[in-house]
Amino acid sequence: MDGFDTSKGLLVLAATNRPEVLDQALLRPGRFDRRIIVDKPDLKGRVDVLKVHAKDVHMDETVDLDAIALATSGAVGSDLANMINEAAILAVKKGRKAVSQKDLFESVEIVLVGKEKKDRILSKEERRIVSYHEVGHALVSALQKHSEPVQKITIVPRTMGALGYVMNVPEEEKFLNTEKEIRAMLVEFVAGRAAEEIVFDTVTTGAANDIEKATRVARAMVTQYGMSKRFGLIGLELQATQYLDNRPIMNCSDVTAADVDQEVMNILKESYDEAKRLLSEHRNTLDQIADFLIAKETITGKEFMEIFRRVEGISEDEQAGDNERIHEKPAAAAEQAQESGSAGAKAEQARENESTGAETEQAQESGSAGAKAEQVQENKTAGTETEQAQESRSAGAKADQAQESESTGAETEQARESESTGAETGQAQEDRNAE
Repeated sequence: MDGFDTSKGLLVLAATNRPEVLDQALLRPGRFDRRIIVDKPDLKGRVDVLKVHAKDVHMDETVDLDAIALATSGAVGSDLANMINEAAILAVKKGRKAVSQKDLFESVEIVLVGKEKKDRILSKEERRIVSYHEVGHALVSALQKHSEPVQKITIVPRTMGALGYVMNVPEEEKFLNTEKEIRAMLVEFVAGRAAEEIVFDTVTTGAANDIEKATRVARAMVTQYGMSKRFGLIGLELQATQYLDNRPIMNCSDVTAADVDQEVMNILKESYDEAKRLLSEHRNTLDQIADFLIAKETITGKEFMEIFRRVEGISEDEQAGDNERIHEKPAAAAEQAQESGSAGAKAEQARENESTGAETEQAQESGSAGAKAEQVQENKTAGTETEQAQESRSAGAKADQAQESESTGAETEQARESESTGAETGQAQEDRNAE
């Protein structure tokens, strides 16, 4: 690489999907020092790619490539070329000479989720379960302010394994997501499972892909986006292969990794509880849209919103409301909020001090009352002992007096007996003298 003649116009190109494993000697200045990252096209790029591939295809007046580009966020050039080709095939199958907008939207679904599998016949019970599952996603999307609008709902099975799906189309190209939008996304992911549990009192395997996507987003909130109150602004994952599978690698201890798992579970549980709350409060709307979907199998976003507004009793203007994604907080309001927070903290501290003082005073009163009660008890005990001693002494005095009385009685009786004996002796002496 150092042996080229400087007078020769040579240009060496190289491409890789693993730049992290390249030898640093290849990347020194003067070698492969100019890097061009070929990333997924943005909205404008997708429109330009679609125009390139559509220039040799007959299009009718209904075609709007901007709308197709908006609905294909994340698609690369080969995907977009495949969509134009599939749309042309669909138009030929239907006997038309030009591709319509409907053909293009159908081709988008074919590339993203597969072709319709008409020969897969679901039982009546499974159709009801799939219908409620998909309407659960769509209804939660309509009920939340920060969710993307629904474009289409279908319960027709697809070749890639989906038994039904909801197609959301953003109103504009977004490069950032707010925390509220991500949390709304999580609630929508688990809403299908929540609808199954509410309506059928059981769950099925149909939510496997929803759970996988929800877990990935919730983990990214904790480990990459700093949207967890427990961990805060700390990066816990690294992107190992950015240009391949974008698989993250944990950059923390095993103990922290276990705590991350617990935090992810808490976030998903909160999202699931919110989904169940929304669907339970709007159960009538859920039932009516599900019945309509079972009858038609596929409904557009417009039909879905018409039923939603009719059952909920709201107009289109009322639902539109404030469409701004992010509201800027005025400086005065921020200062006031900070002062309010400080005042609230001081008030809370004062309340804690008052509570502590009250508890201390109450404890002192309780101690004083306890001491008084103890003193009264001791006085009562002393009084009882004194009374008992007095009774004992009184009993003793009575016993002594009884003994003295008995002794006096005995002596008196003895004297009487002696006098009687003496009298008898005197009488006997007189009788002898008379003789």
